[in-house]
Amino acid sequence: MNDPAQTKRSSSVAPLIFLLAGETSGDHLGAGLMQALHHARPQIRFSGVGGPLMQATGLQSLYPISDLAVMGIMPVIARLPLLLRRLDETIAAIIAQRPDCLVIIDSPDFTHRVAKKVRKHFPDLPIIDYVSPSVWAWRPGRARKMRAYIDHVLAVLPFEPDAHRRLSGPDCTYVGHPLIEKLNVMTPSLAEQARRSSAPPLVLVLPGSRRSEIDRLMADFGAAIDQLAQMHGPIEVRLPAVAHLADKIKKAAELWRIKPEIVLGEEAKWAAFRSARIALAASGTVTLELAMANVPMVVAYKYSQLEGLLRPFVKVSSIVLPNLVLGRNAIPEFLQDECTPHSLANALAELLTEGAKRRAQTQALIDVRSLMALPDQQNPSMQAAALVLQALTQD
Repeated sequence: MNDPAQTKRSSSVAPLIFLLAGETSGDHLGAGLMQALHHARPQIRFSGVGGPLMQATGLQSLYPISDLAVMGIMPVIARLPLLLRRLDETIAAIIAQRPDCLVIIDSPDFTHRVAKKVRKHFPDLPIIDYVSPSVWAWRPGRARKMRAYIDHVLAVLPFEPDAHRRLSGPDCTYVGHPLIEKLNVMTPSLAEQARRSSAPPLVLVLPGSRRSEIDRLMADFGAAIDQLAQMHGPIEVRLPAVAHLADKIKKAAELWRIKPEIVLGEEAKWAAFRSARIALAASGTVTLELAMANVPMVVAYKYSQLEGLLRPFVKVSSIVLPNLVLGRNAIPEFLQDECTPHSLANALAELLTEGAKRRAQTQALIDVRSLMALPDQQNPSMQAAALVLQALTQD
């Protein structure tokens, strides 16, 4: 009798792909991947765990994605019983459904645990990891260990395939960052381009999307903007805020001498990006968004005491994503004690007017966009879908 774990689905049955996303960013990637797969193979079927975007694309989620979307040590501990139950339920569902392919999307603390367990039950099941863990920055030994349960990594940063080769990780292909699909909303019109060089200059402030970032950065950012205005003269300040922190940000901004215009929503955010002269931003994905929108920036970050203890183990020369893409530190960053209003204001002033610093960073941002581009203006979701379909056809 055949081992049921090794039994292959009949070729007459439409392929079933199990998708596992653990947070909002994964939901965006998963929905794009599903749409691209449907376009290429309309008969393909999906199951798994996803958020509202994946569900709108046809996925019946095993449970709410919000059950997995938790960050930080203490919140994880508080939700540990639920997370362990969801882990068992996910593994059981995959074993019961026997999909033709498993695609895990980011959230490695959860999704990789699922992949390891599933590999023991289905040694021949193709397992695709969409978004590489940061093995190039933290715990590089993970790359080699991933080879035991990951067949292919779909990378969203262009330097990651080289990193996996260097660290003896799984096969890895750069499929493009999802921001590539938003280039049209980042490109300014002629009027918006003119606004970038008109007076008073528009300065963006982006203090982060976590409560801890707001607590640590808002006061310094406000003081830096005040000093910048004293150095330069009148400026217009706009702060695109994430909805769940809007009230907290508004309360903190009330203490600023130069009051920012706080805007909500993606449309208002991209409109601000298209007209901005410069930006002051917390380290994170937003720095890559600014780079792709060609907005010169100064980056700052303050981390917790625990993060500070772990800092010596981080193996990168910069925490700014565009600097990592470039392979050089073209964008100034100010961390911890270096993150002072005076330092931030001086660095911003150097970018606010035409000069060597602004010209050098503007060229660096053009280089970032070039390095992030795919050949022939290809679509990242379609690139990812092609590799998933390739895994389906391999014996």
